[in-house]
Amino acid sequence: MSDPIAVVGGGAWGTALANAAAAAGHPVTLWLRDGEAARRIEETRENARYLPGVRLHDAIRATAEPRDLSSAKVVLLVTPAQTLRGVLGTLKSSIDRRAAIVLCAKGIERGSDAFMSAVAAEAMPGASVAVLSGPSFAADVARNLPTAVTLAAEDADLAARLAAALSGPALRVYHTDDVRGVEIGGAGKNVLAIASGIVAGRGLGESARAALIARAFAELMRFARAYGGRPETLMGLSGLGDLVLTASSPQSRNFAFGQRLGAGATSEEASGGKLAEGAFTAAALVALARRNAVEMPVAEAVAAIVSGGASVDAVVAGLLARPLKREAE
Repeated sequence: MSDPIAVVGGGAWGTALANAAAAAGHPVTLWLRDGEAARRIEETRENARYLPGVRLHDAIRATAEPRDLSSAKVVLLVTPAQTLRGVLGTLKSSIDRRAAIVLCAKGIERGSDAFMSAVAAEAMPGASVAVLSGPSFAADVARNLPTAVTLAAEDADLAARLAAALSGPALRVYHTDDVRGVEIGGAGKNVLAIASGIVAGRGLGESARAALIARAFAELMRFARAYGGRPETLMGLSGLGDLVLTASSPQSRNFAFGQRLGAGATSEEASGGKLAEGAFTAAALVALARRNAVEMPVAEAVAAIVSGGASVDAVVAGLLARPLKREAE
């Protein structure tokens, strides 16, 4: 039998990845904080709150007991970026120190401005850490629709082994050793997807949205170069691929959040009770950019709107008034 895998986080994405890992031939433990929710999932074989209508694979066991994670050889951490440190602090004593830790959150920690791999390294010193990112909607993965993502680990052999282990009938996992590039693509595209949604919600037209996406991607490339990410990584699934998906579909929480902002909602109203990770990441991304003198006008615009520091119309006028320059800059 294939190595046991644990998935920490019972939201839509965690449940979808649990289904994918089970379809790839692994026994899977799906861990949730809420014991009652775990019991319902076990009884009904469905996560009705987050993925209604999707039956869980028979190889998945839902639990709220931390000790049930101890046998896992691979642990997928599918929790929001801002809660990752706390979750690791709670569960690290229950996780085998030889297990590979795969980070599936896309973001930058507020306060520390740390990437997820740095947070994991501090919370679990000596752990083998990898990052999973790419263009993927939970509903597609859960229903075994064709999807391709990227897994990164500094140890190239580990990245290849994990990619092979997680690949299944419909989920294709590519691998790389460019951890920072994959993290930057995943975190940055959430912020830029909000900008795309704002343009759509304001009714500025498809031409404006296409231009914004192109210019936003250019600034994401500048940021990646400044922080050690490789250009080819940003041109791949975890960068351009993910941006194309999340900047063009209301299925994306970040795009939908931006769309409501563009239509005049406040940040609180626009969230609709659902996490838009880019709203938390925007300020951290801008702070890091300024630290290395990286120009990111689109990201700065999103941060200003999300914080309530500027109106959508004022920000759009500011972007249109920027000096003209060579496109490559």
